[in-house]
Amino acid sequence: MRSYLEACLGKLTDEQVWERHGAHENAIGNLVLHLCGNMRQWIMHGVGGFEDVRVRDTEFATTDGMSRAALIGLFATTVAEARETIAAVSAERLVEIIHPQGRTVSVLGAIYQVVGHVQQHVGQIILLTKQMTASDLDLTIPRPR
Repeated sequence: MRSYLEACLGKLTDEQVWERHGAHENAIGNLVLHLCGNMRQWIMHGVGGFEDVRVRDTEFATTDGMSRAALIGLFATTVAEARETIAAVSAERLVEIIHPQGRTVSVLGAIYQVVGHVQQHVGQIILLTKQMTASDLDLTIPRPR
């Protein structure tokens, strides 16, 4: 998923990353901030026990700011920290009950939640990128031309 996100951001300008097509829509930049916030809250805080520093409303309220390169860096750093946190989890802890975002899930359930959440929003980023660039992104098997 990280390579898909990087490929999408690489095809857009910094302005396109923060483009919204209506007040009800999120920009790609918002989705990246949201993915990082969610990963931090569920994995680093929920699983790893680190302080919950997430300010969810800011993820969606931001209208411009970070460049594509900065967003890629933030996502890469967040994924690396999440992987470190998960790697430190013992097999016994996978069934431990935790309460990220006020929900009751096992550690393994929290990991699955984040994986599904990343897939969902990266799919949205792919679609938005295709619409903005009016092109096939060739992310999997290239289409015959």
